Amino acid sequence: MSLHDDAVLVLKAYEDQEELRQTYLDHLAAHPDGMWKACEAGHLTASALVIDPEHGRVLLTLHKKLGMWLQMGGHCEPGDATIADAALREATEESGIRGLTLLPGGPVRLDRHAIPAPCHWHLDLQYAALAPSGAVEEISDESLDLRWFGYDEVADVADASVVRLVKHARAAL
Repeated sequence: MSLHDDAVLVLKAYEDQEELRQTYLDHLAAHPDGMWKACEAGHLTASALVIDPEHGRVLLTLHKKLGMWLQMGGHCEPGDATIADAALREATEESGIRGLTLLPGGPVRLDRHAIPAPCHWHLDLQYAALAPSGAVEEISDESLDLRWFGYDEVADVADASVVRLVKHARAAL
């Protein structure tokens, strides 16, 4: 099964956010390259919010290009067998934490956001990843900073999409 086919299956099973889910499916139907960064009409991305439920906190990255506190995530790569694999790879690479595990049940949110040209849209499938006990983060080249924030601190530093992701990830715990 291709990464494209996996994305379609994940989205067909996703019942929340019906209109946005249909936008993703329509995009994939219209753009055979809709999984890849090269698709200038927009492309799917995979992200994961790293959660430490033991301490009631999430790990956010200060994105190097955007200057915003965000969850870990990015573009799908040819070696990713599934969207979940892409999300877990991105979370591991950007957090430096080994042993992350995705919450079962697929993405906890979908988020469509505009990005600078040449591409126009990221169609993000947002997962939640549990940090193992005693996890130690390590900053990557893609970040200006990494920091743990208590659940109630996220709204003070991040935009509404991250706040919604934290809310839905906590509900999925």
